Amino acid sequence: MKIGFMRVSTSSQNFGAQKDLLEDYGCDKIFCEKVSGAMDTNNRVELQSCLEFAREGDEIVITKLDRLARSTLHLTQIAADLDKRGINLVVLQQNIDTRTPTGKLLFNMLSSIAEFELSLRAERVRDGIKKAKSNGVKFGAKRKLTDTQVTEMVELRKDGMLIRELSEKYGISNDSVYRLMRENRNT
Repeated sequence: MKIGFMRVSTSSQNFGAQKDLLEDYGCDKIFCEKVSGAMDTNNRVELQSCLEFAREGDEIVITKLDRLARSTLHLTQIAADLDKRGINLVVLQQNIDTRTPTGKLLFNMLSSIAEFELSLRAERVRDGIKKAKSNGVKFGAKRKLTDTQVTEMVELRKDGMLIRELSEKYGISNDSVYRLMRENRNT
């Protein structure tokens, strides 16, 4: 049986291209997952279901290696488990078929390269954030209250106003009121 697995990282992405490739290949069943590939395998419910569903002689088919996992260690663990259970792994866009020695070699080389690319991308993002911060760019949500409003809120709380009332008055969540109270204990 040909078992397809497809994954997208965010809810704004869709399965279109992956689904077309898997259906064209003739997959009998397809598992779909919307979750980051960097997550622990145990938290990836559909991947676990796919791996448990597969039986000896089956093929698990993916479009690209990064759809299955993000680290070489994770990829090789999955591949070793599948190999031990007599299940073949096929990667369509990278022309990998682990039934062959060449396919196994290519799988290991490309998984190492994919992890290397991911590390480089993360490093570039960190460098970009660092440079932006040094140029005065602020990250995170814009403050909803001015310093004057926060001081006023702290005083109202000292005078006995309830958290829920402060939340409604200033248009912020109860959690935000509690956080601002903690941050401004000494005022």
